[in-house]
Amino acid sequence: MPFPHPDGDYAITTMYSIPDDAWYLELDLVDEQRGLVTAIVPDEDPTREPTVCFNLHARHVDVPYEVMRWFMDQVDKEILTSRAWMRLRPELVEVIRRLREEHLGVIGDDQFPQVLAEVRAEVPEVDLPAVLEAAFGRRPDGTTVDG
Repeated sequence: MPFPHPDGDYAITTMYSIPDDAWYLELDLVDEQRGLVTAIVPDEDPTREPTVCFNLHARHVDVPYEVMRWFMDQVDKEILTSRAWMRLRPELVEVIRRLREEHLGVIGDDQFPQVLAEVRAEVPEVDLPAVLEAAFGRRPDGTTVDG
């Protein structure tokens, strides 16, 4: 579902690409149903940086500064949300990356106690909440962060 700019002429469409392990945010010109700019925010691999791509083969469009600033603010929020865990200590980033890859970011209630024990053996207790939230969106008590 597109997220419209207040002036109504532009919108941002956000989608996740599983093959790319990345969020795509596209700035669209609503009337022409045309993508103008695409931001790609990888959320699995700490070595891949976010990028912004312009459609060089399309007709030139002047995008107002306030619209471009609005788009880049949304991209910045996505980067902070998707990649915040990558700013942790390198050894924690590696544990999180491995857990996300192994479990695809999802873990069932029945698996949680065993995985929790494994993570506790690997990381200091003080880091446990950050690792579990980044890897599975859960707290050490098993509840979901957003629930």
